[in-house]
Amino acid sequence: MNDKITVSKTNNENIDFVNLVAALDTGLWACYPELKTNYWGNNIIELNSNVVIIYLDNKAVACGCFKKQDENTIEIKRMFVSPEARGLGLAKRILQELELWAKELGYGISVLETLYKQKEAIGLYQKVGYIIVENYEPYVGLENSICMQKQI
Repeated sequence: MNDKITVSKTNNENIDFVNLVAALDTGLWACYPELKTNYWGNNIIELNSNVVIIYLDNKAVACGCFKKQDENTIEIKRMFVSPEARGLGLAKRILQELELWAKELGYGISVLETLYKQKEAIGLYQKVGYIIVENYEPYVGLENSICMQKQI
């Protein structure tokens, strides 16, 4: 692969992150319109200084972020790889970057939520060490949610 990959740590006000998240939301709601009312509020990212963007040949193609859940735990949010960049291992790379960053900040546990229909995402998360756990707030009682956890 001759493509140049660069990783950038930034915040959620970065226009490339904003655009990638808009593409993520568009794709999710197109696939799962019936879930929008149950999940939309859980996807709003307040000011967040823990955003990673991957650029492929200077084009933003993948992103993710984390937010503090408690003193020892972060929650992975807004994982996305644009369709033209899938299959290059970028989702795994985003996860690694986020986990390393969280570990450097003193966190020991990473959690995340995904939809049970997102089989590829669940497979990736399990491949890198996440295990399925009971749903945590605000996903308790939402049968479409799969919550996962990993020691980092």
